[in-house]
Parts: sequence; C-alpha cells; structure tokens
Amino acid sequence: MKSLKMRVCSGAVIAMCAAFSAATFAATIGPAGVSFSAPGTIVFSSSFAPNVSCGITLSGVVASDGSYAQINSAAILGGSLCSVPQMTGLPWKLVATSATTFSLANVGFYFIAANCGPGTINGSWNSTTNTLSATNQPIGGSINCTIDRLLLNPSPALNVSP
Repeated sequence: MKSLKMRVCSGAVIAMCAAFSAATFAATIGPAGVSFSAPGTIVFSSSFAPNVSCGITLSGVVASDGSYAQINSAAILGGSLCSVPQMTGLPWKLVATSATTFSLANVGFYFIAANCGPGTINGSWNSTTNTLSATNQPIGGSINCTIDRLLLNPSPALNVSP
C-alpha cells in the first residue's frame, strides 16, 4: 500500500511540474528589440454605451529577449464617441502565451466620467496573416466594460515562435 501511495504522489508531483513549466514558458515574439505600430479596430461596450466601434493604434517595442512587447501608447480614432476615451494603465504588456494566443495586460481607459479596466484581454495570434484578434473580453471597471472585438495588424509584422 505504501508503494502505491508513493507512486500516486510522485505522479501528482510530475503533473504539477509539467503544468508549471508550460505556464511559465510562453512563446517568443520577434523580431526582438523592434519598435512597431499596430493599427486596427476596436468595438467596446459599457453600461451606457453599447457597441462603440472605433479605430485604434497601439505603439510599442518588443523586449530584447522577445519575452513580451511593451505597449507604450494607445490612441482611439474615429467618430464622436471615439474621441472621448483616454487610455490608462500604460505601458501595457503583450505576451504570446503560445504560438497562436496572446494576453494583453493592464488594459484600461477612462470613458465619460468612469473607468474601464484595468483588465487583461486574451485572444488569438495569427502569424500567417499578421493579426491579433479578441472577442468578448470583459475588462471590468465602474461601468462594466467589455472589449467586444479587437483586431490589430502590427507593422512591421511580428512573429511568434514556441
């Protein structure tokens, strides 16, 4: 019986180590050290402003080791409601969580006397089409904000390797 308990415990430790290893080693973003701009579109909603669609441009730099990209500025462009949000929480941290997924941490903006976020957006990264996309990502805040859709096209093109 003691031998069986030892094997079960050893198996659990190995499984925990494997899960921890997978979680701590994200994919690498390249080219390392490059500055980039990422124009695209964003659709967001809040308690009193549903489905606001705007242009967005993020600008940043990939870390020298490729472990993440730092977003230093974010601008929302477009119609009357698009001129209202003021981005907060910068710099944001973009991490390739795998060769096909990403997380963008600390995303927030101030919108009509209320805070949206900060929160984390998780989405898909397609190196072939050079697009980052996310849908239905709640970022919280005082007016229950959600990023309904985000689509970005970095320039120069960024790639991800496992």
